[in-house]
Amino acid sequence: MKHSDYYGYALFFLALVILPAFLDSRWLAVATTFIIFTIVALSQDVVLGKSGMFNMGQALFFGLGAYTSAIFNTKFGMPLLATVPLAIIIPALFGIILAGPIIHLRGDYLLVVTIGFNIVFVQALQNNLFGLTGGPNGIFGIDVLQIPGVDSGSQSVVYYSCLAGLIMVLLMLRNLEKSKAGRALHYFREDPLAAQSIGINTRVYKIFAFALGAGIAGLAGTLYVNQYSAVSPEAFDFVQSVLFFSIVIVGGSSVPGIVLGVFVMFVLPEIFRDFATWRYFIFGFAMVFTMILRPCGICPATFGKVPAYILKGKHHGKQ
Repeated sequence: MKHSDYYGYALFFLALVILPAFLDSRWLAVATTFIIFTIVALSQDVVLGKSGMFNMGQALFFGLGAYTSAIFNTKFGMPLLATVPLAIIIPALFGIILAGPIIHLRGDYLLVVTIGFNIVFVQALQNNLFGLTGGPNGIFGIDVLQIPGVDSGSQSVVYYSCLAGLIMVLLMLRNLEKSKAGRALHYFREDPLAAQSIGINTRVYKIFAFALGAGIAGLAGTLYVNQYSAVSPEAFDFVQSVLFFSIVIVGGSSVPGIVLGVFVMFVLPEIFRDFATWRYFIFGFAMVFTMILRPCGICPATFGKVPAYILKGKHHGKQ
């Protein structure tokens, strides 16, 4: 990472830290949801951007984390903070279980199957699965994350809790990029056959990507119920999965690109919310124009660099 990148991240997070001081309650809620959706989009990027697998069911894992926290809090009396590990582990396990039988599929076939999983999940929630999900009305009266010494119900505290979650996810993904697993995912995305030929177990890393993305989305689900103290099936339907998929495509598989993608695909339509259905035209136009002007995404990811000795040899050959 270049020094300019560090300065950019520092300014970005400084802006996020002081942002609540300049926002009213409505826009602070939008900013909080912006951070939560950024976390979900980063989880989508693990599967779609870093691994190249067409998954359009990420809202399933987002909702699974949210409902895990909601059920254990309201039905079993667990503090919301204590449900966080469960909201990460259970979606990750489901990611492994669901990915196992379908991991050999590619492209459109994988896309269609993940859409089906998302639809089945929403239908199960609406039918009050095992009498726990509350049916179409969902679950209400969820506690907030109890943080000693602060007013946990304050909107600003909820915002900063989400910001802390975003920072942890970014640090984890930064470490992933430098790790053996991160390099393996990149090689697999570029050329699965070549990756297999050098000894990379592509099946294992595909399942790993699904599990990791599901766990991160599950964490975002807990932050979501912490913000709204309620959860319902329509928040995790297929349209939400399309949104997260579009964010990664529009933004490009990089952190700055995903942040800009969330802004274009979520915040920009919110600015035009007062114009009723016209805001959906803004959503569509933003997506179309971005793809025309930046077909690889607003800020596409780069991986690695050409070694200096190769560049020197290239210049020497020109002379």
